[in-house]
Amino acid sequence: MAIPEPSPDDISRGLAALERHLADLAPTDPVRTGGETRRVRQLRAEVAEAHLLADLQEDDTPLLIDSTRVRRRRKAAQEAARLHALGRDPVMRAWQATRMRRLLVTAALVSLALALAWSTAGVQAFAADGAGPWTAGWLFAWLVEPFMSVALLVVVSARAYLATRGAPLSDRRLIRIERLFLGLTLGMNAWPYLPGVAEVFSLSRLVLHLLGPVVAVAVVIALPIILASFAGLDHAQAGTPRTGPSYRRNPLDRYPADGPDLAALTARARRLIAAGELPPDPGADKIRRALRCGMDTARAVRDALARRPPAGTQGEN
Repeated sequence: MAIPEPSPDDISRGLAALERHLADLAPTDPVRTGGETRRVRQLRAEVAEAHLLADLQEDDTPLLIDSTRVRRRRKAAQEAARLHALGRDPVMRAWQATRMRRLLVTAALVSLALALAWSTAGVQAFAADGAGPWTAGWLFAWLVEPFMSVALLVVVSARAYLATRGAPLSDRRLIRIERLFLGLTLGMNAWPYLPGVAEVFSLSRLVLHLLGPVVAVAVVIALPIILASFAGLDHAQAGTPRTGPSYRRNPLDRYPADGPDLAALTARARRLIAAGELPPDPGADKIRRALRCGMDTARAVRDALARRPPAGTQGEN
């Protein structure tokens, strides 16, 4: 059977189909077609990410944000600074002094009351004079020390209160009354245990019975002195801080009496700044210590440094 010869149209259609088939099987050329392979897309994404990271790393904003630890430390520092400033306030210092004074007065009066109560047994033994237990004389002997102690506490409390108001009570008659009561308490406690009076002398027993009256005497003498010192406190002056360094003149062994060479000192200060021994903008006190000069000279050097240096001194060593 004879095969018919293909026409030119059949050949054209076959070639077109073959080209389409080959085009579907061949890989896409990214240069000619403008497409991207997966590796190209992945590398392009990495490059874009690197550019973004580089831009973000140049931004210092995250470094300006305080962490939790920094905020806690800053809060504690602010609280300490406010407490320090409050402690220097005259009103706060007056309140602290009043509180301490009240505490001292309370402790002193409690100590005085205990000391007088301690001596009650010794006074009772003296006042009973050998009376039998639970007899009238023995019972009334227990009242001798309390009524003397109450009278003494009246005098001491009045002097203490008036001393807290800045009006110390120093009447000689009251002082004599205090001494009388304290002397009676001391004598009645010590008498039965003195050498020659006691059947068997014991130093420890004598000291033990003298302990209460001695403490009472110490409290009565010390309390008015302490309260008078509290009344004389100047809270405003005590809370005033020192605002500057103490004034000093030029030492005569280093600088002449007619005044130092200000230009030479200024040049020397610039050399110290260049060497790092002085800060770029030093204060008068730092200049004074570095140049060992007086405060007036240090201020003049500071003002000269603040001005533009004269020509020819920039490279001076």
